[in-house]
Amino acid sequence: MNVSFDFSAKKVLITGASRGIGFGIARAFAAAGAELILLAEDAGIHAAARELGDRVQAIRCDITDRAALQTALAGLERVDVLINNAGLERPTPLTGPAPATDETFERILAINVTGTLNVTRTLLERIPSGGRIILTSSIWGKTAVADFSAYVASKHALIGLMRSWTQELGPRGIGVNAVCPGWVKTETAMASLRSMAQSSGRSEAELEADIFAAQAMPGLMTADDIAGLYLFLASDAAANITGQAINIDRGEVMA
Repeated sequence: MNVSFDFSAKKVLITGASRGIGFGIARAFAAAGAELILLAEDAGIHAAARELGDRVQAIRCDITDRAALQTALAGLERVDVLINNAGLERPTPLTGPAPATDETFERILAINVTGTLNVTRTLLERIPSGGRIILTSSIWGKTAVADFSAYVASKHALIGLMRSWTQELGPRGIGVNAVCPGWVKTETAMASLRSMAQSSGRSEAELEADIFAAQAMPGLMTADDIAGLYLFLASDAAANITGQAINIDRGEVMA
């Protein structure tokens, strides 16, 4: 069964939209007619915007720089759907070399947590009643894995932010939810798989087999596979859903 959504009257801002999950989400909203604002810190955001059509604006900005972010977003009058998707995923083992590991740890938290806060605070007064805020967490925001403590902590933190913001923004009619993807075949996720294989002394194929064995429906997802959940949460069909961290992981984590 095909389900269609119409966002032709909506303005949707997506962070981390130059590639991977963010670009997949952007492609889905573009197909649903939304007016898009795509934000990322890398130059690829401009090519991503051009690929998606005329009703797409690209903004290049580091979301950890609050002053630069406020300047970059100053021209936006309204955002109906804010998707906080930007994130950095790198290994940060406790035994990792200093200062590189410590710097990576701090950068991950700065982007994933503080950056999400910066974007949301900057745009909050421009989100109307009936608006939606969606955060990209992870199943690792509910579980954990060795050597990725900064990323895991940041994804747990996003669920905490979502739950608190739900209480704050509910009276204003703004819904807040988090999406918790499992293994999606992106450049970043495959880099993490390689890192996990190297640190464990096992092959990528062995680790992939373990992942599939833990899933009720084995296999890697694509960004397009999970984009529909974002469309649903931003739609009128989800008007009464808020404060939820929803897994989309082929049955890997049932909580």
